[in-house]
Amino acid sequence: MVVLAGGFTVSRLRTVFGTDNRASYADTELEEQEPYDPKKLVYEVFGPPGTVATISYFDTDADPQLVEGASLPWSTTYEISGAAIIGNLVAQGTGNSIGCRIIVDGEVEAERIAQGTNALTYCLMKAA
Repeated sequence: MVVLAGGFTVSRLRTVFGTDNRASYADTELEEQEPYDPKKLVYEVFGPPGTVATISYFDTDADPQLVEGASLPWSTTYEISGAAIIGNLVAQGTGNSIGCRIIVDGEVEAERIAQGTNALTYCLMKAA
């Protein structure tokens, strides 16, 4: 009787603490997911008339891009195909003022204006 009670107790403890090998009931097929609604990403750099700038930014694949000798105002547009993106834009101009802006679907996500000789500015967007 003691052996039977001990065996039953051990069996229950193994079940409670998950040491029994159990079949997996998880479905291995992924449900069809809704396509992601793409967003429009716009980088803008602006400054006084006649300002020329060197601009560095990350594209939608997070590859660095460099534009030298860009006349202001300057902009470029991308379609975001992923669920999120990090935007980074740096610009230095020949004027005494320069600004940058990151816009997603018409909403300004980041904006900064700098003053000074050969002004330098940056905009950073953590997620869209």
